[in-house]
Amino acid sequence: MTKIQHLFMLLSLMSSLPVSARGGEVVEKDLVTPTMTDQSPAAGKRVRQVAAEYAGTAVYHSLYLPVDWIPGGKYPVIVEYTGNRFPPGKGSGEVNDANLGYGMSGGRGFIWVAMPYVEKGRQKNAVTWWGDKQATVDYCKVNLPRICQQFGGDPDNVFVCGFSRGAIGSSYIGLADDEIAALWKGMFTHDHFDGQKTWGYPDSDRDSALKRLARLNGRPVLVCGQHASNVRDQFLKDYLGLADFTFLDVPTTQIFDIPEGPFIHAHTDLWMHRESAYRQQARAWLQNVLKEKKP
Repeated sequence: MTKIQHLFMLLSLMSSLPVSARGGEVVEKDLVTPTMTDQSPAAGKRVRQVAAEYAGTAVYHSLYLPVDWIPGGKYPVIVEYTGNRFPPGKGSGEVNDANLGYGMSGGRGFIWVAMPYVEKGRQKNAVTWWGDKQATVDYCKVNLPRICQQFGGDPDNVFVCGFSRGAIGSSYIGLADDEIAALWKGMFTHDHFDGQKTWGYPDSDRDSALKRLARLNGRPVLVCGQHASNVRDQFLKDYLGLADFTFLDVPTTQIFDIPEGPFIHAHTDLWMHRESAYRQQARAWLQNVLKEKKP
């Protein structure tokens, strides 16, 4: 691609950015997560990918390359785990309905990958809880390095994140063993946190969660949520040395007039799709961590 072709591509992509003019003022519109397609990966596209190990099954992950992506470049990576199937908020639990990582990046500067929970039997993705936990962990350990190698992901700047089930899964899956834990530079979560309460699956207790969190070895963690300070005060206040924790209470009912358009429940991964002081703080945290050297 020549410099001129690259310039025209960027101008074309910029024309689709979520801004509008009102009385001479530039007003940012709500972000809209790109629809997942079966196209080939390209800048500004979100596509379905099936790993070679799962050919012929319905197990898949999604890959988004930022609008400013060019072949040969090097980009930080956001790996996301989705929430459970949640009908009140129209959450499907599916990879294709992930939103948090896109909201954090705004579609620029970061490769964004939504990883699956592999269902027992290894034929499809699990939409509730963990499926085959070991298969889910192994899927990430195999495919994340592969994605970085193929598309310019920077292995020294990879973040794991999630909403609801995915907020727990960032630790329950992302810190399941030393090998997968070593992949991350940092973590950010929204609504729920591993060890905050006991759930109906193995090793959801506080002591087990603390063993997983110890694998962070002091790395940065942004805990967001409608009641993020409760995670600190009721759980982590005595364990703040496990990570470099930041807590951000996010009053989603102040960001949205729920129900409003696609925003129909306060428990939502769409909160960073609208401009707010809370989104600014979350994105500032991410940029500050990027400047740090991975331990």
